[in-house]
Amino acid sequence: MIKTIFWTVVFTLVAAVLQSTLLSHLALYRAVPDLALAVVVYTAYVNGTMTGQLSGFFSGIFLDFISAAPLGMNAFIRTLVGALAGIMKGTFFLDFFFLPMALCAAATLAKALTLFVLHLLLAGAVPVYSLTAPTLWVELILNSVCAIPLFALLKLFNPLLLGRSKT
Repeated sequence: MIKTIFWTVVFTLVAAVLQSTLLSHLALYRAVPDLALAVVVYTAYVNGTMTGQLSGFFSGIFLDFISAAPLGMNAFIRTLVGALAGIMKGTFFLDFFFLPMALCAAATLAKALTLFVLHLLLAGAVPVYSLTAPTLWVELILNSVCAIPLFALLKLFNPLLLGRSKT
């Protein structure tokens, strides 16, 4: 499990650098696909809740250190998303098209909802998505579409991202 978490954090950091450098120039309505979130979702779905939570937490902490977000915000969101995606382990067959889109869309909505709750609890100190602005909806579509090739790419690295099987 430690190897899986380590490689998930590495892939998450690579995805974060990619999305903040290259993909930020291709932004639509200031929305960029959250590839780092999709990496956590993939790892959590194929390994389960505990690995999802730990991968989400450690990758979120590293993202907090390299971003301007309040310390712990990314860790909290990604831990929650990792736990929710891990709960889904084994419930559906991981196809190459529909399930990655659905998982990443649900993760994006969970991220937006969590940011909204934190915004309410912390008296507006946390930025929140506006439901009337297109940013959330464009990011949701981008995350869903980018999930298909990203999950296919991550499947190639299954020896690094899969924990030991209990057979």
